[in-house]
Amino acid sequence: MLAVLRRCLASRPSSAARPASRWKPIQARNLLPRTFTTAVPPQATPADGHIENPPKNILIVNKLRTQPVIHAIAAFLDHVHETYPGVRVFHEDRDDIPHGAEVWKPTSPEKIDLVVTLGGDGTILHASSLFSAGAVPPVLSFSMGTLGFLLPFHIDDFDRALASVFTGRATVLHRMRLACTLYNKDLAKKSKDGDDWQVMNEIALHRGSSPHLNTIDIFVDGQHLTEAVSDGLIVSTPTGSTAYSLSAGGPIVHPSLSALVLTPICPRSLSFRPLVFPSSSIITLRIGDRSRAPAGISMDGRTSHVLNPGESIVVQASPFPVPCINRSSIITTSDVEQMRHSEGAGPGKEDDWVRDINNLLQYNATFRSKALLRYSRT
Repeated sequence: MLAVLRRCLASRPSSAARPASRWKPIQARNLLPRTFTTAVPPQATPADGHIENPPKNILIVNKLRTQPVIHAIAAFLDHVHETYPGVRVFHEDRDDIPHGAEVWKPTSPEKIDLVVTLGGDGTILHASSLFSAGAVPPVLSFSMGTLGFLLPFHIDDFDRALASVFTGRATVLHRMRLACTLYNKDLAKKSKDGDDWQVMNEIALHRGSSPHLNTIDIFVDGQHLTEAVSDGLIVSTPTGSTAYSLSAGGPIVHPSLSALVLTPICPRSLSFRPLVFPSSSIITLRIGDRSRAPAGISMDGRTSHVLNPGESIVVQASPFPVPCINRSSIITTSDVEQMRHSEGAGPGKEDDWVRDINNLLQYNATFRSKALLRYSRT
């Protein structure tokens, strides 16, 4: 298939020899991304699930060890060793490995059954990046005084949250990830090991320090969508729709959906609006030959590569989502009885996302509703 693509590209007229008609070059473009495929199949629609087997190996991922984090990890380790003595606890290979935890690397032979994060949303993104080559274990996220969309538990609830995991009551939401593959002008993969990048929030192409706009050709399932002239483009997951994409004017998408969100960054055209595609779509972003600047690539906030004119990146749904444990896992019998006599979600169906867009984003909050909300909390 690559040989066919090379012949197609060789037959394309150069930018200097292109005819005046605007339609002929577009017909040639339609042939470009058909062969840009990877071995990653489309991801199924995320669904809630349960953790059936109690974990044997736990990995702790935490932000920088401030004093509250140190005390929280110590209390967590003491609780695990006393309550679940047969469980092994691992930690990243860093200088601040806590006492009582074993060293773990992504190449370690031990199979991690549960990831426990202490910090903010960035800590979860980092934990996701540790499992870029395959499936991600269930993630139990604890807030260390940081508000975020991915933090359903406060650190004070770690004993109840762990109990729900070991007793099989923990419910899981599979948050989709993106698989990204980079190609050079010769249609060879740019990554040295040939693996796809796994992204939980978004991939962003941007002009970086260049004063010039990027010119990027966008292909969707082999069809040329448009030539984007802008500061850049964002392809995000539903989880990432409340991050960089939202700041750029993108839509808010519920994390239980499986979709790809395409959001322009400061486009030259006012009619270039964000788009939402099904998870079966394959999006190819190619730096145009006429682009006056290369495009930097940022994946979940990490700078990775630079794409020069003629180079491409292919983005599609990853088969390896991130299973995040919901707060509804620690619902008690009294909570169930109270919820049966009140409006809202049914027992065991607490939707953290609805709570978060109201509390964290102040969704659709006018000045009057903010005042009412303030008085209702006192």
